[in-house]
Amino acid sequence: MSPEVPPARLRKVSRIVLLDPRDRILLLHGYEPADPADGWWFTPGGGLEGDETREEAARRELAEETGITDVDLGPVLWQRRCSFPFDGRRWDQDEWYFLGRTDRTATAPAGLTELERRSVRGLRWWTCAELSAARETVYPTRLAGLLCTLLDEGPPSVPVVLDPEIV
Repeated sequence: MSPEVPPARLRKVSRIVLLDPRDRILLLHGYEPADPADGWWFTPGGGLEGDETREEAARRELAEETGITDVDLGPVLWQRRCSFPFDGRRWDQDEWYFLGRTDRTATAPAGLTELERRSVRGLRWWTCAELSAARETVYPTRLAGLLCTLLDEGPPSVPVVLDPEIV
């Protein structure tokens, strides 16, 4: 049985599974600020601010982290709860993953926060095959299989609830 993330302190997060015309997914390469060798790949996104909706947060975060504003935002594909240590604290999150499509592949991450500037090394477009063959850490951990299923079958009719990830 998977450990549950306590609901009291959950940070609401919107993420985007951004696909280009070649069905490549855009991922950011992050690392622990105190240990740059401890790195991983993850989808663009972040926490809701003020009274913004999940969709508004997804669009804002995508623009800040990638410079991409021309995006067709689709349905919520997946939901998950996760908990992990980062930058000296524990983050407990309720994440919603939106499907996004764009024709733009050039990125210009000009709106990064101070913490993101200290912990994001770059961005990269990945094919499903490249992601499946990757030996690096990717979050969510089943992203390669989820992406291949999405590309083969299309978006699910209702969001898929992923197993919680507790690191």
